[in-house]
Amino acid sequence: MRAADGPGAAGVPADETGGSCRTGTAGATVAAALRDLRAIDGAVYAAVAATPTPTLDTALRRLSRAADRSKLSLGIAAGLAVFPGRPRQAAGAGLGAVAMASASANLLAKRLVHRRRPDREAAPVTVARQVPMPASASFPSGHTASAVAFAIGAGAVLPGALLPLWSLASAIACSRVHTGVHYPGDVAAGAVLGVASAVTAHRLSRELPGRRTT
Repeated sequence: MRAADGPGAAGVPADETGGSCRTGTAGATVAAALRDLRAIDGAVYAAVAATPTPTLDTALRRLSRAADRSKLSLGIAAGLAVFPGRPRQAAGAGLGAVAMASASANLLAKRLVHRRRPDREAAPVTVARQVPMPASASFPSGHTASAVAFAIGAGAVLPGALLPLWSLASAIACSRVHTGVHYPGDVAAGAVLGVASAVTAHRLSRELPGRRTT
């Protein structure tokens, strides 16, 4: 007799407890769904790696390197801070969101998930695209989280900057998969984390002493 036909983990036959049976079925469904998602994630990564894009390789490699340690966001914030009023406020809001996103990604999420970086040699990712492989965990993408957080944080104060900053953040996210250092799922999770960090930072800033809340 198969194990599934015998007593459950608690010694109660599965056909006598609908709850036990449903729980097992739900757990198996979730596990199967996660396996499918990982398979899709790996397939998309491999498809990107296998697609020749000589025109984009150098540009996206340079963009990915320029986004290291949020250097692009810091540079844009410095440019905005030159102008008083909303641009300067947008710079501060964007940097606050970046700080929260970076801490959430690097100090919390990466340590909890411990996902290994992709195997660029097995893909294979062409050398013309490659940037140094980070030593940190792969999930989520910290570059994406910080870039998205800056775009949303600064754009909330300066709406006219939202579209160009969001476009830049999207390009940075694509560059992390293109250079082979992240799976698409890492980038998607980083984007979600970036949005959440920006929203949280914005709410916290409104609750600081001396700030009016509505």
